Amino acid sequence: MKTSEPLQPARRPLLTLGLFIVGVVGIGILIGTLSAPGPWYEALRKPPFNPPNWIFAPVWTVIYVLIAIAGWRIYRFAPGSLLMGVWGVQMLFNWAWTPVFFSLQQIWAAFAVIVLLFALVLIFIIRAWNADRMAALLFLPYAAWVAFAGLLNLSIAVLN
Repeated sequence: MKTSEPLQPARRPLLTLGLFIVGVVGIGILIGTLSAPGPWYEALRKPPFNPPNWIFAPVWTVIYVLIAIAGWRIYRFAPGSLLMGVWGVQMLFNWAWTPVFFSLQQIWAAFAVIVLLFALVLIFIIRAWNADRMAALLFLPYAAWVAFAGLLNLSIAVLN
């Protein structure tokens, strides 16, 4: 047995966590950059509770880190599980919303995406609750933000 072998298990989870965080945050930032709001979005009528544009990047960055940690926690113990599949599918819906809304300018289609995303987030929380309570708890701010974003999306759709 090599002396470095006992250190391997401790390093690999941290490397995997780093990859999850870099992947989730990096893809989120890339999609946000490629689908940034422009004149079309600025011209839309918005509800009075619409936050300033600058708030979205920091909020999503924090939420993406929480999502990545939750996904990593499930991946460590059940990489091929249904729960990991739910995590992966909700990420696809998450990443799909921004281009559908901002690039394709399909407000109602984006609302459908966010409703499905919210359902997947809730499914993840419910299914993770007994498997890994911390992963479920890490998704609670995400669920709240997606619910708010869904209400905002619906309000913009109705107003325009």
